[in-house]
Parts: sequence; structure tokens; C-alpha cells
Amino acid sequence: MKKIAVFASGGGTDFQSVIDANERERFCEIAYLVASKPQIGAINRAEKHGIATLVYDKTTGESKDAFYERVASILKKSGVEYIVLAGWLLVVPPAFIRAFEDRIINIHPSLIPAFCGMGYYGLRVHAAAIEYGVKRSGATVHFVEADVDGGAIIMQRVVEVKDYDTPESLQARILKKEHKMLPECVKLLCQGKIVKSGRRVYVKK
Repeated sequence: MKKIAVFASGGGTDFQSVIDANERERFCEIAYLVASKPQIGAINRAEKHGIATLVYDKTTGESKDAFYERVASILKKSGVEYIVLAGWLLVVPPAFIRAFEDRIINIHPSLIPAFCGMGYYGLRVHAAAIEYGVKRSGATVHFVEADVDGGAIIMQRVVEVKDYDTPESLQARILKKEHKMLPECVKLLCQGKIVKSGRRVYVKK
């Protein structure tokens, strides 16, 4: 069974969706939660399910580069094969990406390449979509490369943007899609059914 690590920076609802799906149908071992700061909701979720945690705490004086080096070493020694960024807000350095090339996926709350890249996260994404006047938005799961949100697209799900939408209401509907799509992608990845060829990604039948 493939081991994965999930990276989260907030409440961890996407993280929880993977936990719940994996408890219904065991397709991986969630070896670690990696948290970008102490005392976030995702850590509570990990503790509740007996998942080990690695935490970046800037008050200790550890640099981000040192943190990523420490995490990479631990994950490799533990046999972690895939990394899932589920609401991760720290930019992943190129050295870390190279260490897990084509084995890191991320979920982003828009239809990439729209409303993505540096500065687009959380409610900012949905506010930008509404302000621009798009009629459809959604979520994207993609491979992680050094170009933020620029990796090959694995899967997308579409949500209609309604006339009365606020960033919060649009986020809530898109999250429902995220909570189904992310576990599906993790499952396919762990089953070896996702094939990447350049920028094109295929799912084996």
C-alpha cells in the first residue's frame, strides 16, 4: 500500500476528505500530516485519526529551507511515495519538488489557468472570479512544478457562478467538488492509474 503525506495550512477540510474516503475504501496509508504552522485545525484532525504530524514553527528559528530539508529527509526515510498539497500556503522550493518529481499533487480552487499563481489563494481566488464576471469556476488537481500552479492538470470540476454569489458562497460550492475530486485523484495516483506525458495526463481504465 502506497504511503502518502498531506500538507495543510488551515482547517484541513480537504485533508479530512482524503481521510474519510480512505476509511471507506482503503487505498493508501496516510503516514504524515505536514502543517505550515502550529495549532491549526488540520493538526486536530490528524491527532483524532492517529496520523503523525510534522509542523513548521517559525518561532523556533528554523528557516523554511531547513524545514523542507528536514521534511524531505523524514518522508523519504519513511517510504512516503506521494505528497498531497491540500490547502498548503507555503511556496514549495524547487529542491523539494525535484526530490519528489511528478509525485506531488495540489488542489487549487479555480479552473487553471484562470485565477492561479502567486497571490491567488483562499477567498482571493473566488473574489477575483466574481469580479471578473466569469460564468463558471471550479477546482483543479494538478502536479506540482516550480511554476506556482503551473503543473500538468490531472482533473477539473466545474461550478456555475451565480448572479448573487459572494466569495464565501462560491467557495462553499466549490469545496463540495474538491472534497470528492481530491480523494478520487489520490486513489487513482496510489493505484498507478494516473499517467503523465509532458503536460498531458491520462487516467488508465
